[in-house]
Order: sequence, then C-alpha cells, then structure tokens
Amino acid sequence: MFYMQNRLLLCVGLIFLLIHTACGQKKNEQNKKTNSIITMKKQVAKDSKDYNILTEEEKRVILYKGTEYPFTGKYYKHKGKGTYICKQCNAPLYRSEHKFDSHCGWPSFDDEIKGAVKRVPDADGERVEIICNNCGGHLGHVFEGEGFTAKNTRHCVNSISIEFIPDEN
Repeated sequence: MFYMQNRLLLCVGLIFLLIHTACGQKKNEQNKKTNSIITMKKQVAKDSKDYNILTEEEKRVILYKGTEYPFTGKYYKHKGKGTYICKQCNAPLYRSEHKFDSHCGWPSFDDEIKGAVKRVPDADGERVEIICNNCGGHLGHVFEGEGFTAKNTRHCVNSISIEFIPDEN
C-alpha cells in the first residue's frame, strides 16, 4: 500500500512538472514570437480577430474611409527616424526617409515599403485611395505629377491611420 501511494504521488508530481514546463515553454514561444519583429516591436495581425481595438474616430477614418482635419494629426510635422505602421494591424507601411513636407496638412510620403500599400480607385472617380495591403484599412490618397519630390508621388496619409515605431539605434 505504501509503495502504491508513493508511486501515485510520483506520477502526480511528474504530471504537474510536465504541465508546468509545457506552460513555461509556451510562454517562451509567445515571447519569442512577439519579439521576432525586432525593429517593429509589434506583431503584424493577419487575422481580423487579432487587429488592434480602434477608437470611434479611428474607425471613422480607417474602416469608413473618413478624413481627419488637415494640420491636426500627430504625424503631420513629425521628424523622427523609424517606421510608420498600420494602426489597425501593425503592418509596416512607410519609412521615415520617405516622408516629406508637402504643406498639405497631412503626413506625406513619396514611397511605401514594397507591397505594403494597395492603390484602388476612389468612390469619387477622381482620386486614388491607398489602403493597407494587409488589412484593407483606409490610409488616405495618392497623387502623382505634383513635382514635390524626384519620385513625383505624394501619399497623403491620415495620422490617425498610422503609428510610429522609432528606430532602435
């Protein structure tokens, strides 16, 4: 009987140890996954259930294709070095070296990270809308032929549609 009790305790102890170790490994795997995008510091959400929670104003712009008032966005005059990511899904969209001052009232970029931004005809038939290629969130509009930069392109982006991640160095 004593032998059976010790064996039972040993089995329960081993099961507890295995469960505890497995949970610790799972936590370490999650931490590694979270830190895998070293410069972005954020995981790109591929599934809409994992998207960031948006405020009502962010929803108005990102989901319902609204526009923030000119000269009011937090990134309009922003000069930091880093990457601008999608507010909804964290996908990298623009690098700071592509940002320029067009005096239009919104952040302006003359290039995007390859494959990050999709161009679609705007509902008004006049402009070209730009959306996040990962989640479809509304970013703003793109204009060509204005002569602001050598690339002759201006991505006019709502600050509320993006978030800035500074370079680590």
